[in-house]
Amino acid sequence: MNRYADIAAMRQCRASWQRQGLSAALVPTMGFFHEGHLSLMRRAKTLADRVVVSLFVNPMQFGPAEDLASYPRYLERDSALAAEAGVDALFTPTAAEMYSPNFQTKVVVSGLGQGLCGASRPGHFDGVATVVTKLFHIVAPDVAVFGEKDWQQLAVIRRLVADLNFNLRIVGHPIVREADGLAMSSRNTYLTKEERQAAVCLCRSLIMAQDLAQHKETVVAAIEKAVRDFIEQNPGFSVEYATVVDGASLMPAAKLDENSLLALAVQVNGRVRLIDNARLFC
Repeated sequence: MNRYADIAAMRQCRASWQRQGLSAALVPTMGFFHEGHLSLMRRAKTLADRVVVSLFVNPMQFGPAEDLASYPRYLERDSALAAEAGVDALFTPTAAEMYSPNFQTKVVVSGLGQGLCGASRPGHFDGVATVVTKLFHIVAPDVAVFGEKDWQQLAVIRRLVADLNFNLRIVGHPIVREADGLAMSSRNTYLTKEERQAAVCLCRSLIMAQDLAQHKETVVAAIEKAVRDFIEQNPGFSVEYATVVDGASLMPAAKLDENSLLALAVQVNGRVRLIDNARLFC
């Protein structure tokens, strides 16, 4: 596996593959790899001749009070894991490489980026859309793979690709979970032992919501309240949102149908923010 820290070198690598007629898949990440990330890399290997993983903690998608400074960074560990997963190129630019001192451009996907996480993290999805646009231009992938744990992010990126006529395919990969059901996340490491044990309430609440929907509980507000009450019975757990939405438009659902998805964001003792989601009809 080759490692590139500057844009020009990454572009040269991709150009050499193009001259050989080789396709490329991109897996954008912020590092601190776990099995969820590695599953995206393995999926990418089935979709293209070569795999590029970007590892960049993007400052543009963090708010002033968020965990940019403390976000875990373990480049050498991540590099070894990516190599083991069969990644061909690891792109590890610095913030200065990606954003020059005079950087002034922002990509905004209005609508899809406004609700859910966008409501409490203003500007977050502008940062995501901007960095992903840059990565697509730098790597020129034929396909890009994103996890479905951040369903809103995936929806924003699909819209971005369609609206800006990018010539690539976006593939969503199912959520990878721990043995007890908690969705894998780099931020799980912030949880204390007691918080980690209690955090399983997120996935259990989703299962409960699916059970309610499939047993003819058709009132959306009743399902959302049941989920909120179930999670908040755990000390320190505060539901930011538990919202049934249309899986494509992300608009709040007035009634349940085959496209209904329950999206969750939960604060744990004001320190850790966890997200999860599930379709109500599998």
